[in-house]
Amino acid sequence: MSYLSWFENHAKKHRQIVEKVTENKLVEYFRWENISKTDVDFCPLFAQNKKCHDMENLNCYLCACPNFRFDDSAKKLKSWCSIDSKNGAQIEHNGIIHQDCSGCTIPHDEGYIKKHFDTNWLEIMKKCHD
Repeated sequence: MSYLSWFENHAKKHRQIVEKVTENKLVEYFRWENISKTDVDFCPLFAQNKKCHDMENLNCYLCACPNFRFDDSAKKLKSWCSIDSKNGAQIEHNGIIHQDCSGCTIPHDEGYIKKHFDTNWLEIMKKCHD
C-alpha cells in the first residue's frame, strides 16, 4: 500500500468517527483505552490489543504526525520527519529509505493534539504530501 493510499483511507475512517462524536468530546474519545474498544477497525493493532507506542495516555486522534512527510514517487527517500525528531529514525529496506516513527510519541500527547486541533484531520495533515 502506498503512503497516499493509507493517508486517504485513514482520513475517511477518521472523518466517520468525528461525525458521530460531539466536538468537545473528540480528544477524550480518541484515547486508546476508549477507541481501541469502540472502533476496532480504526487500527489493525486494536484487534491484537496492542499500542503503536509504549506510553501512558496514548491518544490516537493524530494517528499520523503532521510532521511526517512522504513522496510515493521518490526513487530513494520515500518518507522523512520535517522536524528531524531526535526520537525518530530512518530505515533503509531494498534501497528505499523510510521514516521510522516508532520511538516518537509527539502526536499522541493530548497537549500536542489540542494545540493543533481541527475536526478536519486532512487540514492538520495538509503538509504531509504535495
